[in-house]
Amino acid sequence: QVQLVESGGGLVQPGGSLRLSCAASGSIFSRYTMGWYRQAPGKQRELVATITSGGSTDYSDSVVGRFTISRDNAKNTVYLQMNSLKQEDTAVYYCRAQRSTNPMVAYWGQGTQVTVSS
Repeated sequence: QVQLVESGGGLVQPGGSLRLSCAASGSIFSRYTMGWYRQAPGKQRELVATITSGGSTDYSDSVVGRFTISRDNAKNTVYLQMNSLKQEDTAVYYCRAQRSTNPMVAYWGQGTQVTVSS
């Protein structure tokens, strides 16, 4: 079992930066591929970035070059550094954990709101 709690969301101006954190508990963090997803009102939830246990990363085309995903296994935490934020980045951001040895096992956090506005 994995419990995920996101934090770090808030209001930021276009062009600004924000760092999201996702703290995991209840299992061995290093066994999970971690990801960030986001969902704007009226839209489908979409992938933002993922990072595997081995540190391999993948990004949505819409955020590549602006966002960076990282993890600290000692702290059971995954981060999303968001730079050069745009209004279209406004969404609820969700943390996801997927068991590396069993893709059928996955967990979601409750989300944190990110609003980019002047």
